[in-house]
Amino acid sequence: MAGGGPTVPILPNGRLVYGMQLPVQSQSTLYAEDWEAEAGPGDLAEIARAADRSGFAYIASCDHVGVPRRLAGPMSTIWYDPVATLSYLAAITERVLLMSHVAVVGLRHPLVTAKQYATLDHLSGGRLILGVGAGHVREEFDAVGADFAGRGPVLDETIDALRAALGPEEYPSFQGERFSFDGLGQRPRPAQRQVPIWVGGSSPAAVRRAALRGDGWLPQGDPREQLPAQIATLKSLRDQAGVADPITVGAITEALYVGEPAWNTGRRTLTGKPQALAESLRAYRAMGVDQIQVRFRSRDRAELLDQIAAFGAEVGPHLND
Repeated sequence: MAGGGPTVPILPNGRLVYGMQLPVQSQSTLYAEDWEAEAGPGDLAEIARAADRSGFAYIASCDHVGVPRRLAGPMSTIWYDPVATLSYLAAITERVLLMSHVAVVGLRHPLVTAKQYATLDHLSGGRLILGVGAGHVREEFDAVGADFAGRGPVLDETIDALRAALGPEEYPSFQGERFSFDGLGQRPRPAQRQVPIWVGGSSPAAVRRAALRGDGWLPQGDPREQLPAQIATLKSLRDQAGVADPITVGAITEALYVGEPAWNTGRRTLTGKPQALAESLRAYRAMGVDQIQVRFRSRDRAELLDQIAAFGAEVGPHLND
């Protein structure tokens, strides 16, 4: 929970806002469109600018150091580095927040992570949301000498260490079972007095971690019908622990297409007029969600840019009607 002073007002209180994980920078076959395989930095830049113009609360980038051959088919090996990607996009956007969704922070010492993300927050004028997760690729951990079997407890301690290392102190101090540091100055400091940490994952351990250690919760694709119970558990765990600070609850929506598509967007895609889409998405707010992460179906960059603009102009303004 953010302490020691105010953070940047990440979300307006009581209003449902929307963000997106960027295409191109991660290309799992679960969600990547065919056209992304040939896309590059210029496409990513135009998409980020469109999100910035269209009122998106944040843009997000994933994190994998390496993908083993056994997973390269479904996952692909295209995973841009989140710090490099978000830094690049910070320079060409103005207001949109920059989120790691999620950084597998157990792959790195917390001081290394803090140096990278503090610099990003400093350079972007306080636009960072640090999303963190436990990770799931054993070979990735083994290659860098990280503890895969103990990644849950490692993540818990890493979050605590990052609270100290990303706070206002030039010489942060932390003493834990695995990590300890003191007397090492790190400047520049983040522009925010305390960088918000959002915890990703939908397992019982991840929900507990978000409840006890997070400023936000990033579920990993929970269907709508499962979210109310998960949110109730999240809030109950915070109440039991005496945590009074608010927590930003997220959700990943169904794939979207604004309008009536002239092509097959898949049976799980929400399509239709902007008013109908807004009405459907307002259900998330009713169940206690503060921010929705949206993804649009598209056949090329131009169609995606049109979708982003249409959502920002015709759907987003009606999410809180």
